[in-house]
Order: sequence, then C-alpha cells, then structure tokens
Amino acid sequence: MSALKFRVLLDSTTHEIFRDILIDENSSFETFYKAILDAYQFSDDQMASFYMSNENWDRGYEISLFDMAFGEDPDQIMPGVMNTCILADYMNEPDQKIILVHDFIRMWIFLIELIGIEETKLDHPKVVLSVGNAPSESSRSGEEDDLRFETDSDEEFEEDEFGFDDFEEGYEDYGDYDF
Repeated sequence: MSALKFRVLLDSTTHEIFRDILIDENSSFETFYKAILDAYQFSDDQMASFYMSNENWDRGYEISLFDMAFGEDPDQIMPGVMNTCILADYMNEPDQKIILVHDFIRMWIFLIELIGIEETKLDHPKVVLSVGNAPSESSRSGEEDDLRFETDSDEEFEEDEFGFDDFEEGYEDYGDYDF
C-alpha cells in the first residue's frame, strides 16, 4: 500500500500557511477534502470543487463535492464527484498539482501539490507538517464590495456617471436663442 504526501498551501498574500497531508492512495477526493478542512479547522457546510491542474496552475477537470448533472446533455463532460473519484486514478505527474476552491462566496483557494509517495499503510489521513496559523474561516466576508477594484479614475465616473458633463467645455449658453 502506498500513501500520497501532498502539500496543501492556502492561497494568501500575507503569510505562508500550509499543511503536508499523508493519505492512502486509494482514498476518495471526499476523504482528502475532509482532511484538508480538518487541518485548517474549516467547516464542511459549503460547496467545493477540486480542479486538476498543470505546472501553470491552470484549472482543468473539475471534481465537485456533489453531482452537478441535472438532466444535462449526456455527451457533455460533467465534473467528477468527490465521493466516487479515487486519488490514485488522477495522479498523472510526479508533482501533480490540484486546485481546491472551498466556499464559492468567500473563495478560499488551496494550491495542492503531490510532493511524495511513501510505502506505508494508513487507516486515515494524517497531517505530518503544519506551518502557519490558519485564519478563521469567517475572516473573509464574501461581500460584493470586497471584490471591487479601485482605480484612479473612479472619482471621475462617480461625479458624472451618465456623461451629462461631457460637452460643458467650450459650450456657450445662448439662453433664448437671441442672436
């Protein structure tokens, strides 16, 4: 029996926060997901998806928490489901990369990389290294305002968002048209 060793990095701009998790290669993605949540002390009451990735961290094939096929076209490629997808079946590279998005409102993103394979038998996933303190899951509000990007020209648009002042320069008011 082999165990897969993953580095699970919380995507953060402030601190480096990661956990190394050792898990049996025949475990499901759902078991792995729950191990990650436990390692970061996050709740399991949110939607989530894994995305198989490449060296550029591009999102590839999706493995979602629940079956998302609602009478869709049977020819369409549908996401896998965590409880039926086995980790070993998706490890195509020695440093396989995976993206996990937890809570699509708060957008907690975990960058996951396979960092080793060990010949050992595990009954359940195990955190073998923990670096950094995990933030509170509720520390991201998920409010729309948090996603707004400020620009230097925002003030201009706020003053005249409908363009009423576009022609003020060089315009003479002739009043009652008395020429």
